[in-house]
Amino acid sequence: MSDKFDVVVIGGGPGGYVAAIRAAQLGLKTACIEKWLDKDSKPRLGGTCLNVGCIPSKALLDSSHKYHDAKESYGIHGINVGDVSMDVDAMVNRKDKIVDQLTSGITGLFKANGVTSFEGFGKVLANKKVEFTAHDGTVTVIETENVILATGSVPVNIPPAPRTGDIIVDNEGALDFRAVPKRLGVIGAGVIGLELGSVWARLGSEVVVLEAQDSFLSLCDQDLAKEAAKIFKKQDLDIRLGARVTGSQINGEEVEVTYLDAKGEEQKQTFDKLIVAVGRKPFTQGCFSEDSGVKLDERGFVFVDEQCRTSVPGVYAIGDIVRGPMLAHKASEEGVMVADIIAGHKAQMNYDCIPSVIYTHPELAWVGKNEQELKAEGVKFKVGKFPFAASGRAMAANDTDGFVKIIACEETDRILGCHIIGGHAADLIAQAVIAMEFGSTAEDIALTVFAHPTVSEAVHEAALAVDNHAIHIANRKKR
Repeated sequence: MSDKFDVVVIGGGPGGYVAAIRAAQLGLKTACIEKWLDKDSKPRLGGTCLNVGCIPSKALLDSSHKYHDAKESYGIHGINVGDVSMDVDAMVNRKDKIVDQLTSGITGLFKANGVTSFEGFGKVLANKKVEFTAHDGTVTVIETENVILATGSVPVNIPPAPRTGDIIVDNEGALDFRAVPKRLGVIGAGVIGLELGSVWARLGSEVVVLEAQDSFLSLCDQDLAKEAAKIFKKQDLDIRLGARVTGSQINGEEVEVTYLDAKGEEQKQTFDKLIVAVGRKPFTQGCFSEDSGVKLDERGFVFVDEQCRTSVPGVYAIGDIVRGPMLAHKASEEGVMVADIIAGHKAQMNYDCIPSVIYTHPELAWVGKNEQELKAEGVKFKVGKFPFAASGRAMAANDTDGFVKIIACEETDRILGCHIIGGHAADLIAQAVIAMEFGSTAEDIALTVFAHPTVSEAVHEAALAVDNHAIHIANRKKR
C-alpha cells in the first residue's frame, strides 16, 4: 500500500471510532480498521457497544419498561389502556433499526472527517507497521507513524455452560429472542445479567439469576446494593447468591442447569433459555506479531501508562484491553486523549471521575469512592442521603424508589463519591461527575440553586444532608 498514515486505529468501537475522528479533526491522516460483520455479513462500525451491547440493550430496556408501565402503572395516573400485549418481533426489529441508524451514522462521520475505513483484521507488526487482512483474505502492510489499539472485549465462556445454538446464549443471543421465554436462567448478577434479566422479566419470563459470589454487587456501595436487592426481589428477579454452576444439559428445547447452592448442596433447575453473563475479557489474541514489542499481562490486557502508551513508542492502547473499567465512555475519552497527545497537545484523563451505570429500573449510578473503600483506606468521611420518596417531582412521576448518597471528606468537605439508585440515576450522576471534576465540596452543591420541582433536587438535598442541613427530610440528630 503506497499511502502512509499518521495514525492507524485498530478497532471501530466507541474507543476506536472516536479516536479516529478526533485524530482526523486535528489534521492527522487517519485510518481505522474494523472487523465487525453483522448477521447479514455486512461490515459495521461501532463494535460491541453499538451492535450488540450498550445501544441495543438500552432499546430493549426502554421498550420493555414502557410495556411494563402500561400494564402495571398507568392506572394510578387514571389512564385505562385495557389489555396490553407485546409484539416481540416489533420490539427487536426496532432495536435493529436503531443499531443500523447509529452504525451508518459513524460511516457518515468518517466520510465527513476524512477518516479512511478498512474492513477486516488489523495486526500490529514491528516498527509500527500494521498488517491488514481484508475479509476476502487479501493481506496488505500499512505504513504509519502511530498505532492506536482499540480492539475491545469478548464475553467470557465457562465450561459448565458452553454456548449452544439459541438455548444457551451470551448477551448477543439474548438481544435476539423472538419470543418471551417462560423460564429464563441467567448466570451472573453483574451489569449485563441484571439488565437482560430485567428486560425479559418485564415481559413475563420467570427469571432466575445464579451468582457465584456470596455478596450482591460487591463493587457497588453496599447501601446501593442492599436497596437494589430489595427492589429487584419485588420485581420477581430471583437472585440466588453463592450459586456455582457446575454443568448444563440440553434436553430438546430446554436446558437443565446443575449448580451448588450457598450451602454447598447440589441443585438443578430447568430453563427454556439460559444467558451466560459472567463478564468479558480483552480481545488481544492474534492482534500482535511476536516481534511487535507490545507487552501483555497474564490475562491478555495490554500494559500501558497513565496516558495509554504501550511499551513501544508510537503504539497506544485504549478501552477494554487496558486497565480500568470496561466502559464505552472511558474508552472514548481515552481515544480523545491519545489523539490529542499524538497531535502534540497536552492531555490527561481523570480516572477518579469515571461514572458507572446499571440501566435497570431503577437505575444504579455511581462515581468516586464508596463507603467500604474509604473505610479500608482509613479516610474519615461524612455522608448525606436523600430519598426520592421525599421528592415532589418523583412522586408526580410515580417513581419514588431509591435515594441519592453523597460522601464528603470530613476535614475538607471535598466530595469523594456519589451513589444514586433511582429512576434518573444515569443522568443525575453527571452532576456529581462535573462537581468532582472541578474539586467541589458538598457545600458548593448545597449553595447551588436547583430548579423546582425536579428530581435533581435530590442531589441538592443530599449535599445539604452531609452537614445535617437537608430541608425536606428530618436530619439525623447530632451526637
